[in-house]
Amino acid sequence: MTRLHDDFWNFRGDFKIAKIINLGTHISLVRRTNGRFVVLDSYDLDDKDRADLLALTDGGSQVEAIVNVHPFHTLHCAALHRILPAARLIGTRRHLSKAPELPWEQAVIEDPETQREFAEDFAFSVPLGVDFVSSDDSVHVASVLVRHRASGIVHVDDTINVLEPPGILRPILPEPRLRFHPMLSKALETRKGAADDYARWAQEIARDWAGTRTVCTAHSAVRHLEPGGWQAEITHALSDVEKTLDSHRAEYG
Repeated sequence: MTRLHDDFWNFRGDFKIAKIINLGTHISLVRRTNGRFVVLDSYDLDDKDRADLLALTDGGSQVEAIVNVHPFHTLHCAALHRILPAARLIGTRRHLSKAPELPWEQAVIEDPETQREFAEDFAFSVPLGVDFVSSDDSVHVASVLVRHRASGIVHVDDTINVLEPPGILRPILPEPRLRFHPMLSKALETRKGAADDYARWAQEIARDWAGTRTVCTAHSAVRHLEPGGWQAEITHALSDVEKTLDSHRAEYG
């Protein structure tokens, strides 16, 4: 557990493929202006992190809701629900269909109406021009990005990544920076204007969330930014995918 702000904690966990390759995962715990808490995402906390979270939240009784923001991050929802059984359970439509045995609220987080309930504390953004749920289960490009207003911290799964080099190579490789998901080409909607919509979305979050100084990304790292770093790195990330967007424009217009 790392405290990133008076009201924001990030917990980093393990997510292993074939019990060998650790991709990592995370949740964030955020204290709202009403004094109660929201958990962003789900994973099965180890004993120490579970104890820390429960200590912060009066045994879990002060957690209002668990809000799952990536449609393909479904494996650990039941585990966190067992730890926080009294918290409201909110997800995407895919969460409801993939784990119907859980007591999901019918209001889903990709809908603006659901987001408005939390708007005092959070800003939300859903990428334009891409399938929110791809027909290819390996394409995890889209999610609901969340920015905590009080701290300016962004919590994001997959849509934006930070590629951390292995420890022994860090001194000789360039500093890691924010990047868009490498499977963007497979997620763009097969219609005219989708590439332009995605570019416009990226430009808007670069501008509107310009004060962001910390980004918590799933599977990789927490990225701390210098002043102006968010806008610069999102703009750079957009330039990195310009060939992908141009190829889509050439095919669909």
